[in-house]
Amino acid sequence: MVKTLKFCIFIADYQSVIMKTINSKVSYKSSELTLVLIDHFGKSLNLARIKFIGLFICALCKVQVVCFEKLASGFENGCSGDSSLRRIQRFMAQYRLDKDLIARLIFALLPHEPPYSIAIDRTNWKFGQTNINILVLAIVYKGVAFPVLFKLMPKRGNSHTAERIQIMNHFIRLFGKESIQCLVADREFIGEHWINYLNFNGIEYHIRIRDNFWVTNPRTGKQFKATWLFCDLKLNESKYLHSIYYVNNQLCYLSASKIKNKEGKPEFQIIISYCKPEIAQTTYKDRWQIETAFRAMKTSGFNLKDTHLTDIERIEKLVALVTIAFCWAYLVGIYLHEQVKPIRILNNGRMAKSFFKYGLTFIASVLLNAGFQSNIDIYKFLSCT
Repeated sequence: MVKTLKFCIFIADYQSVIMKTINSKVSYKSSELTLVLIDHFGKSLNLARIKFIGLFICALCKVQVVCFEKLASGFENGCSGDSSLRRIQRFMAQYRLDKDLIARLIFALLPHEPPYSIAIDRTNWKFGQTNINILVLAIVYKGVAFPVLFKLMPKRGNSHTAERIQIMNHFIRLFGKESIQCLVADREFIGEHWINYLNFNGIEYHIRIRDNFWVTNPRTGKQFKATWLFCDLKLNESKYLHSIYYVNNQLCYLSASKIKNKEGKPEFQIIISYCKPEIAQTTYKDRWQIETAFRAMKTSGFNLKDTHLTDIERIEKLVALVTIAFCWAYLVGIYLHEQVKPIRILNNGRMAKSFFKYGLTFIASVLLNAGFQSNIDIYKFLSCT
């Protein structure tokens, strides 16, 4: 009871300081975001850090690039651009940001309750001679995957089993295994020890394998390529098997569909599953939503790919802050589409713009235009209340 009372007094003091800023002669819109972030971070971060995060996210939504000089020009703090730039540089160089705080924030902001479908994937790019390689675990929701956990890998190429298990255990430690409905992943995320980990822990999964994988019938011991089980499939047809098979010495269910690849040539999409192979082909489509998130963060939204950072810890901090801005824009976009004005559908059946772009444009309009009139409180979308 005493601790609760002390915390309420602590939050009240924080809000009092921020309200003085809001009601002062010069009012900053980033202060309203800071008030919301206090509810999330007030127990763990001091006011200066929370205010910086609010300034950074607002600037990111305005300038939509990760260049520090341009971000500094978007800071609403009454300081010169050079002063704001030094503040950004000090934060990136010296401050140790707890990424679990960001993960819990993103998890708390999701509009529906767990369990969730989660996707694991990797994105990478190169700056000069430096390979930037990020392993990401994301929660799938309404056409996109919200990045929750990520790990910068100091190498090029695929992740290995230990890295995958580490990030999965991290998610389970934060949110519990019961929060996972199923895991979807591409052909990179296959391997005997990895599938054994998922099977042993009873984590449902739908993971694509390569066409040339050999499988073994546990009843006869006969071995053959996975495609042999589905050779009767015609284009756009799908099929699942009721029996289990060994794949990489691990028992799992198999399903497949025959689709056209990027070159327009037919190929098999073979999925291994812990259970429920009848929904595997449909559920696996959720994996593509993490590609939407990567594209929005790297090129079409915040141009994360243009960062000149090469230090792993600094990149991780930048990615964490970009993730908050990304989720904010997406949640606003979903609301605008469902409650205000639906996004126009093109002749090819696709939306004229993404939820993310819709929300980001609206947020930027509110932040950049002092006279912008709207009944929508954009800051409430980063609030859990």
